Formats: sequence, C-alpha cells, structure tokens
Amino acid sequence: MAGVELRQLRYFVAVAEELNFGRAAARLLIAGPSLSQQIKALERDLGVRLFDRDRRSVSLTAAGADLLPHTRALLERADDLRGRARRLSGSQPVRLGYVNWLPADLTRRTAAVARVHVDAWVAPSHTQAARVADGSLDLAVCWVRNEDLKRYGLRARLLGADRLYAVARSTDTGEPSAAPAPSAAPAVSVGSVGDTDVLIDDDVTSWASWNEYAEELTRTTGARAVRISDGAVTGPAFFDHVRRCRRPVLNSPKGQTTPLPSDLVRREVVAPKVYWTWSLVRRETEERAGVLAVVDALCDGVDADDLGIHAPDAWLPADDPHALPR
Repeated sequence: MAGVELRQLRYFVAVAEELNFGRAAARLLIAGPSLSQQIKALERDLGVRLFDRDRRSVSLTAAGADLLPHTRALLERADDLRGRARRLSGSQPVRLGYVNWLPADLTRRTAAVARVHVDAWVAPSHTQAARVADGSLDLAVCWVRNEDLKRYGLRARLLGADRLYAVARSTDTGEPSAAPAPSAAPAVSVGSVGDTDVLIDDDVTSWASWNEYAEELTRTTGARAVRISDGAVTGPAFFDHVRRCRRPVLNSPKGQTTPLPSDLVRREVVAPKVYWTWSLVRRETEERAGVLAVVDALCDGVDADDLGIHAPDAWLPADDPHALPR
C-alpha cells in the first residue's frame, strides 16, 4: 500500500467510469500505454485485480466494484484537505505549467506579486492549454493558435520565441566534426527552409502541437514533410534520423538547447527565418489578482520586434496569436 499515489486512484476512477482505456486516457490527457501501466502498478500495490479486460471490453472485477466508492470518498477527502490547507496558508499559489522552456528569471520577476508553483508534470503544449481550461493549472507556457484560444476560452500573452535551426551531418557540409554549442552562431546556412526536412510524428498524444505547426510550415514554405512513428522528433532518435537523411532536418523547440553530437552541425535557416512562439495562457474568465499580476510581471516588456518575429523575413503560422495580419 505504501506505493499507492493519489493520481493512480484518480486513474482508477476514470477507467471505472469510462470502461475504456482509450477514452479514459483522453480524459486524463495522458498516453494510453502510460495509463495501462499505472493501473497495473496500482493493482500490484493493492494486491487485487481491479479490471477484467480483453481486446473488446473492460469491466470491473468484484474487488474493483467494491473499492470504487471508497476510492471516490478518499479522493474527495484529499481534495478537501488540500483546500483547507490552502485556506490556512493565507494565499493560494499560482499553478504554472510548461512544456520545456521557462524564463530564467521567473522567480525574481514574480516573487513580489504571488507565490508561483511550477507544476512538475511537463507535458505537450496542447495538454497544458487544456489543463488551464479545465482548472488544473492557472497559467501555462505553451504554443497555441487563435483556434485553440477560442476553443478553450483562453487568452495569450507573448512570453518568448525560439528561432528554429536545422541539423545536418558534418560530412554533408564540409564542416569540422566538432559541434558548436547551442548558443554559438551556426557556421553554415540553409538558403531556404524548402531545402530542409521536417519530421511529423504519428504519436499525436505527444506531438499534436508540433505536428500542426510542421504541417503548416511544409504547406507554405516547400519544406519536405517526413512522416515518422519512432519518436524521432527530439532526443537521440532525432540525431539518428539526421544521420540517415541527405537533407538538413529542422530541429523542434524541445531540441533547441540540446548539445549536438560531434558528427552533427547546426545549420541556420535564413529564407525565411522560422520562429516558434511561447505564450503565457490563462482563462478568459480569470479574475484573481495574483494570477493576473503574474501575467503582467512576466509579459510586460516582452517585445515581438525585439524577438524578431515581426521582421519581414520571419515566418510564423498564420493562426499564431502573435503573428502580424497577412
């Protein structure tokens, strides 16, 4: 029992109510395999089987049906305890989620206006935006489109931007094999983004936002879409993919600060310069002074022109909330 976590109990309740792992995973905003593993871990810790499942159906076991009302009651008490603790503390923290980037001086800029709790669950942009909408988070740093803001009832302020670069084999460029640090200027440029490959992953649970961005980039710039199913958008698998390609491969925002292996080099994309924006999103109906003060503390003074996203040679998706009208 010592290993049982509240989130696993919430997962149990969701699966019991949906009787479908796919629907429960979508409701919980997690991947289906992860949900299945967590349920198995819970069953192991409790010492009972909670569900009977085969390829066609999921049903509660007698033990699962017996434990379900007790689990719901336990979760309600946990939520009540959390609320009481917040009231006793005198102020509720502002819950902030993110994908892979936060301002380095976040604590300094927000310390005087609110107690900011950075959520430990690092999740994709579409997941974090949905969590703000459902109240799981107060704010999130993520990539969104105007379509997302309208659908979820959110507002966005510009917080930052990444200029995306490509990665290629050093032998393809004639460059020395020593890779520059991520902050160094790329030694070789790509004349056009149309000369690059852009990876689009079949895993929409993890890569829905990137895929939307990449689809529009390839449609409007002539870059070549390469559809994959091996998680090669970032990490070691990305570098392996670059080694197999003849063309430079556009690096995703999650890979911007990752040091390159010695056999690969950065290549600057210059026609156009490709940008990914980071928005700080909140609910349209948000009225709490602490949340709004954090938004102002982080976003006041952020200038789109300084970030380069409004330059004539910059590219943003047409539906980016920070793009100039076309």
